[in-house]
Amino acid sequence: MLCRIFCQRFLPAGSKVQNSAFAQNALNTTPCREFRTGIQKYQESVEKVNSSASPDSDYSLFPPLPGQDSSLRWNGQKYEELPIVHIKATYNNTHVQVTDHAGCSLLRTSCGTEGFKNAKKGTAIAAQTAAISAASKAINKGLSFVRVLVKGLGPGRMSAVKGLAMGGLQVVSITDNTPIPHNGCRPRKARRI
Repeated sequence: MLCRIFCQRFLPAGSKVQNSAFAQNALNTTPCREFRTGIQKYQESVEKVNSSASPDSDYSLFPPLPGQDSSLRWNGQKYEELPIVHIKATYNNTHVQVTDHAGCSLLRTSCGTEGFKNAKKGTAIAAQTAAISAASKAINKGLSFVRVLVKGLGPGRMSAVKGLAMGGLQVVSITDNTPIPHNGCRPRKARRI
């Protein structure tokens, strides 16, 4: 049908496809090529991938829904059982605490315990040093894969996550847990300089 419509466009006006020798020859000898859109090619490629994949693999690009079990494991542990690194980045200091999945503290460190004093505690270098120290202590306790919860807007916020990776820990996920007020408390009066 598609070839007939195609042939009619190239024939002179008034002639019919059935009476034309050119059209009959084209319909009988040349196979008709399909017009394919992008979605058809995509569907065919998905079918090929699905047919080639083994039926017992339930790997998905999307994370599991709450309450749904996932086949992903890190060092034999589920995502919910991984230890958590809590990073609290304030303007004056950065605290790093490692807990197990239940919330029991395993170790903690901060910029002050690493030897930084006064205004230097609030820098990105101090936060990175504290995170490297926490990572080395965590590795000594046998941890390798961790989840990270970041709270606060201090300058050591991303440097601490970078320090964990530099210290040898494998960061599985980074979650921002910064509290956001919905116009809750009245702010301080403006500072006069």
